[in-house]
Amino acid sequence: MNKSFYHFLLKYRHPEPKDDISVFANDAYDDHAFPKGSKDYHELSGYLELNGQYLKSMSIFDEAWELYILSES
Repeated sequence: MNKSFYHFLLKYRHPEPKDDISVFANDAYDDHAFPKGSKDYHELSGYLELNGQYLKSMSIFDEAWELYILSES
């Protein structure tokens, strides 16, 4: 994996989010404590479980993670 999950997620940011992943991307961008350099699923999911109140479901993270994995292969 070349880029961090956060940097991958940024490509989904939109001024007017069209889907749950875009909302997640916007909220992660505004979360100054988000682990921006991480490429580790467990680190990111643990962080979001404790601090991701903006994420309405962890399934959104899982869906974004799958897209991330596919983009890096």
